[in-house]
Amino acid sequence: MLLFTMKPLYIIKIGGNVIDNSENLYHFLKDFTALDGHKILVHGGGKLATTISEQMGIEAHLVDGRRITDIETLRVVTMVYAGLINKNIVAQLQRFGTNAIGLTGADGNFIKAAKRPVKTIDYGFVGDLNDTSVNAQNISKLMEAGFTPAFCALTHDGEGQMLNTNADTIASALAVALSPLYETTLIYCFEKKGVLKDIDDEQSLIQDIDPARYEELKKEKIIHSGMLPKLDNAFTAIACGVKAVIIGHAQELSKIRQNQPFGTRLSK
Repeated sequence: MLLFTMKPLYIIKIGGNVIDNSENLYHFLKDFTALDGHKILVHGGGKLATTISEQMGIEAHLVDGRRITDIETLRVVTMVYAGLINKNIVAQLQRFGTNAIGLTGADGNFIKAAKRPVKTIDYGFVGDLNDTSVNAQNISKLMEAGFTPAFCALTHDGEGQMLNTNADTIASALAVALSPLYETTLIYCFEKKGVLKDIDDEQSLIQDIDPARYEELKKEKIIHSGMLPKLDNAFTAIACGVKAVIIGHAQELSKIRQNQPFGTRLSK
């Protein structure tokens, strides 16, 4: 009897702390290139979109840390995310030998979203994803042809409208959609070593969290506030077939190739 073994796939999301620092970005992309097998990069816009908006006289509006995307803001984030940042990342990846192709969700109809409905707050041109948003088969064809997708935080609605979409959410949706085709590991790279017992102590890393441990950490108030939605999404992804989710420092990505512990690993 032959056993079918799925190919490994890494889906890696980088935060603004990597994008905003050219040296950090250089080292990260070098480590990203060194990873064996299929991989997908997902990025947002860091502080650059806000900086350019201010230079253009467009005031940023935030509610609970979430950007309101009016039409002027959408134009800026489309230029910055899909243009300036994405093409800089692609050029750097080509430099290191990764045959990257820069994408929005509109390209290839890879990620289609629905405009967030207006409830108490009108978020403007913001896209929400669902179980059918990601075209996994077409993305797989692209990777099997030898390309490495680099997605920015933009999707489309299928009716000609671009939508600003959370990069963490895009990364999770890609991982879930591709997990039936690949042995998928989702990695969130940011400025901390992982989930910490004490946010001010980098040595207080929690290396492994399963659902039971997660409930304990929430009850103990060790995990709270902004980490809750990230971890909720992570465990949802695992429940939907993603092999594991890792949250860790971008500078330690190379540890994966060396089979060394890296960040906080979330699993079943």
